Amino acid sequence: MNNLITGGAGFIGVNLAAKLLEAGESVTIFDNLSRRGTELNLSWIQKTYPKVTFIQGDLREYEKLLKAVTGMDVVFHLAGQVAVTTSVTDPRDDFEINLLGTFNVLEAVRAQKVRPIVMYSSTNKVYGDLADLEVVETKTRYQFKKHKEGVTEMHPLDFHSPYGCSKGGADQYVRDYSRIYDMPTVVFRQSCIYGPHQFGIEDQGWVAWFAIATKVGKPITVYGNGKQTRDILFVEDLCDAYLMAVKNIKKTAGQIYNIGGGLDNSISVWFEFREILEKTLKTELKPAFSDWRPGDQPIFICDTSKAYTDFKWKPKTSKEKGIKKMIDWIDENLEQIKDIFNGK
Repeated sequence: MNNLITGGAGFIGVNLAAKLLEAGESVTIFDNLSRRGTELNLSWIQKTYPKVTFIQGDLREYEKLLKAVTGMDVVFHLAGQVAVTTSVTDPRDDFEINLLGTFNVLEAVRAQKVRPIVMYSSTNKVYGDLADLEVVETKTRYQFKKHKEGVTEMHPLDFHSPYGCSKGGADQYVRDYSRIYDMPTVVFRQSCIYGPHQFGIEDQGWVAWFAIATKVGKPITVYGNGKQTRDILFVEDLCDAYLMAVKNIKKTAGQIYNIGGGLDNSISVWFEFREILEKTLKTELKPAFSDWRPGDQPIFICDTSKAYTDFKWKPKTSKEKGIKKMIDWIDENLEQIKDIFNGK
């Protein structure tokens, strides 16, 4: 099969590309290399899998995107502006990349005689701050009072922040193109994804950022009280979900799935994560604390039962094993990571 991955030099994209290439499939990466670490990821994938094709392009360049989509069997649309804070400071750029960019992908696919499958990487931020769900605060985390297994796909949407609006609008466009134009599209509303090749920063990718910051000597700031709770998902498990959804496209076409670590892999961003991090890094961590950021959810946990029902997917990697694998990768690439984060 011929696969196009927008944002293929990014963290999730490069892991997915490697998995597809390892299986002997054809992969084209479409990326503008604007994010920190993407050039290193691209260099790694090209060296490891010389048959990979790379196109340097931007989602806002429709003609280049149209050419890239031609002849593809699957388009994994992973590229986007990924930080809530960036969307607040520059909402126009966020809109053009996430919403207009996704519209361009859909139109490029619609223009094909044989339309490829479109897998879209959405976000749990489309549900807003979940103010309608009763939350209990414990010593180390927030918990849902009633929705113990997490949020289902039936929960009402609430686009809080420009990022939530741009991703949520794109999310709905992808779904509607399946209904209106009979295109095989699938939406994944993803929780916190982490793992190797992730150059997390303070605004996005907090699991990797805390580990990288400690390794390279950067200060850590916890926004809010540190009890915010997320279900984290190891990137290999996410890649499995993408491929399983493609394999079962007759069932998954036109559907939306919450994809995350679930209740078993939920963790508070500091008071519980700290214990695993300090044990793995063998060092005591002393972060600064600051105010809550706009649109930050006290808790988000995915109910992933729909994905299991439709294509038998569920997370396999525990948070402890996944975090160790991520830190092992950081250690193996520490000198290059230092260069990136110290501006060399």
